[in-house]
Amino acid sequence: MIQMTDFVEIDFILAGEKGSGDAIAIRHHRGGSDFIYVIDGGYTNDGRKIVDHIHEYYGDNSSIDHIVLTHPDSDHASGLVTVIEEMQVGCLWMNRPWMHVDQLMPMFERYQDRDRLTARLKRDFPKVAELEKLAFSKGIQVQNAFSGNTIGGFTVLSPRKDTYFQLIVESDKTPVQVDKRTAKLAKSMSYAIWGEENLKGDAEGTSPENETSIVQFAEMCGKKILLTGDAGVRALNEAYQAACRMGKSVDSPDWFQVPHHGSRRNVSTNVLNTWLGQKLPRNAPQREKLAIISANPNDTEHPKRAVIRAMIHRGRNVYRTEGTFCTHSGNAPPRNWRQAIPLEYPREQED
Repeated sequence: MIQMTDFVEIDFILAGEKGSGDAIAIRHHRGGSDFIYVIDGGYTNDGRKIVDHIHEYYGDNSSIDHIVLTHPDSDHASGLVTVIEEMQVGCLWMNRPWMHVDQLMPMFERYQDRDRLTARLKRDFPKVAELEKLAFSKGIQVQNAFSGNTIGGFTVLSPRKDTYFQLIVESDKTPVQVDKRTAKLAKSMSYAIWGEENLKGDAEGTSPENETSIVQFAEMCGKKILLTGDAGVRALNEAYQAACRMGKSVDSPDWFQVPHHGSRRNVSTNVLNTWLGQKLPRNAPQREKLAIISANPNDTEHPKRAVIRAMIHRGRNVYRTEGTFCTHSGNAPPRNWRQAIPLEYPREQED
């Protein structure tokens, strides 16, 4: 029997029908064994896609070693119900605010009773509470995921526990109203010149819930991998600082998950310079590095053109999920899929 050489493959599975969600399956073959991860589960109907995908491409008898729910939004959490119901799972990693009720209670002036605050937090984060209950019913271990924790071959870079507590409080007291305006081209049909970036991460930022996203880094089979969920500038800066403290060489990851479906409120020029490097001259050759955006083709809001440009400015080949997007190290078994085509540089400006 020929033993397969070590490899890693990451599948960004198309999630949602109109809106975008995140659903990622990972197989890391090491030492003759497969280690399987699921990072987020998309919407309710996407859970079936994940289960079918794992059975078809990783094997009928596959089990999942680790599931990670990066943060509590329904477009990341809902599909995990089906995954947990139908598959054998080793551990579910997600942060549950009620597990830290003693630390949180001093920050909530109106709550001086542990049980009342616990009940309130479970009402505020119903998908997380549902997944916890389901996991316990199946005897699945549930673990927190804070900076420094190890999830298989991945290291959690953010959030720090104290940051997470503060974000939970901010989420309760200062809810962020999502801007629902549809992005439109300026009336003058202005065009962006090379290097121009209209990113909003520093000025507007994203919601506290998004900033709680579990940011993970791994180096597998010679590939540096950064998975970001819906992290914003605050989380990405914290993640980079944590990586430096840990002595990890995270600069310019080979596979970079663009956060929050390519929203320009989640990144800034400075944070991209930190993680991906400075902007390149216009005619510089593209590097063999990827930026992957979980964005449904029917989503008119995502990804933003400014974000696509910012990735290309840094030499990235940019891809979005149209069907399942697979990236892998050289030794992964072939699947006879067509070659993905990177997005072109968008010239039109957004308002």
